[in-house]
Amino acid sequence: MSKNSIKPKRREFIKYTTLGTLVAAAGVGVGISPYILKAENRLRPPGAVDEKEFLALCIKCGQCLQVCPYHSIELTDIAYGHGVGTPHIDANIRGCYACKAVPCVLACPSGALDHSIEKATEIKMGIAVLEYPKRCLAVLKEPVPAGYDEKMKNFTNNHTHVHELETKLLEKFKGFEGKACTLCADMCPMPNAIECIEVKETKDGTIRPVVYDQCTGCGACQDVCPTDGPSIIIKPRMEYKDVYKS
Repeated sequence: MSKNSIKPKRREFIKYTTLGTLVAAAGVGVGISPYILKAENRLRPPGAVDEKEFLALCIKCGQCLQVCPYHSIELTDIAYGHGVGTPHIDANIRGCYACKAVPCVLACPSGALDHSIEKATEIKMGIAVLEYPKRCLAVLKEPVPAGYDEKMKNFTNNHTHVHELETKLLEKFKGFEGKACTLCADMCPMPNAIECIEVKETKDGTIRPVVYDQCTGCGACQDVCPTDGPSIIIKPRMEYKDVYKS
């Protein structure tokens, strides 16, 4: 029997045995839904399936973390509560930069990250929202401050093995000091960035980030936002229609 024929069977075994365990736990009165709701507030890696199924399928192997060239993925520790050992992205620390070949998805052995996702434009992790417009530099018409790039520099310097893509990201992040802030749009990693987000004048006369329905919720905008506490954040597992009602 070939190795290729074994892998799908193994994924199915993991999927149905772990899902069965969760059903059995629910049957004996072990309530997991409050914890799953809490877990759904976490930004999962690209291709993550529905949260309940994700928690059942993820075998906590860390393969997605190991192949991420931007060091964007971390494993949930006990301080987060439910889902210890499962991967998530903290966009306050490091967003996802939407690799073309989505290596994290390819590396997942269990199907917790959907293998039908083959390119960055197919990613749907959440949706960006200008949650705190009163501190957004574009809205306030304030320039990008000195030291805006220190967080990213420190993040990169704290890693022993720096990928070429991280070096290129730092290079792209240079030269914005003193300019009108458009970082969230300029640093959007999507190939169709203009269809995801842009900074423009709106109907009320303010200049602000405007999010479009092609936004994937990768978290890069939240990562690069230079305000004290990001003005723009990601709502994990939400879609454009959930936030921007027409």
